[in-house]
Amino acid sequence: MTTGVHTNGKAARRAGIVGPLSVPSQTMTALAPLNQLITRFQEQTPIRASSLIITLYGDAIEPHGGTVWLGSLINLLEPIGINERLIRTSIFRLTKEDWLTAEKVGRRSYYSLTGTGRRRFEKAFKRVYSSSLPAWDGAWTLVMLSQLAADKRKQVREELEWQGFGAIAPTVLACPRGDRADLVTTLQDLEALDDSIIFDTHAQDVLASRAMRLQVRESWNIDELASHYSEFIRLFRPLWQVLREQDNLQPSDCFLARILLIHEYRRLLLRDPQLPDELLPGDWEGRAARQLCRNIYRLIYAKAEEWLNSNLETADGPLPDVGESFYRRFGGLK
Repeated sequence: MTTGVHTNGKAARRAGIVGPLSVPSQTMTALAPLNQLITRFQEQTPIRASSLIITLYGDAIEPHGGTVWLGSLINLLEPIGINERLIRTSIFRLTKEDWLTAEKVGRRSYYSLTGTGRRRFEKAFKRVYSSSLPAWDGAWTLVMLSQLAADKRKQVREELEWQGFGAIAPTVLACPRGDRADLVTTLQDLEALDDSIIFDTHAQDVLASRAMRLQVRESWNIDELASHYSEFIRLFRPLWQVLREQDNLQPSDCFLARILLIHEYRRLLLRDPQLPDELLPGDWEGRAARQLCRNIYRLIYAKAEEWLNSNLETADGPLPDVGESFYRRFGGLK
């Protein structure tokens, strides 16, 4: 891997922040809840075009080989209200940050994921489409940062929290699903490994005590995350209800719904430490949000694929077919 976890985390966050506003396009769909989602995206300040392009590549372009003509990408995103200038600016920024690489064929530019970009996508989007989290055996990974200087400790803490660690004491972070290899790589990249102390606890009874649940709620800010999941459900449940009532779903509507669905869900998962069920409240909204996302995706993915196939171009013409792994998303699409 050419960049470490620390660089990847910062790049992922930076990619959601871009410059000037676009001019919203006219309404392109007869589905009121979908129009509301499009308008909501357009009214963001600033419009997160780079972040949406990342979602598009991860969800739709990468399964088709990962390369498309810039002109077809511009046409595809226009109905969401992103103008050509903003798309070109965003593509340029993603190229500078080593997410994308360009190839010129005649007067046309074709953009593909870099090797580094592909590895970043695989790691991030694996969480989006997984059918369930692996079982937890009750083990924890702990990191003591007491020997680090204050400014370095703050830097390490921010990066580890992005990876799912929570502060259980001022200088102690914990994670119930810590990947030791990722942790060591991160600490090395931050030049903090020699001054950090890592502990791995033994597997134990996974039933969380009242004290443990209260600590989790405090250390991972569970209430705030729950409110974000509730907002996701509030936004997308009306869309699910309308889509189910349609006798003939339009491919363009399905594409717009799919890209906005995965875009919002992916951004939620960036905030979610993916804690085991045993540590979460019984009425955890994250479960309902995942079920809603899976239901909508299964309903619309095929029609959305029709739209992608008819609107995106590679240097060789039509998009390549998706691989079998695409159909394993959300526990199986077929």
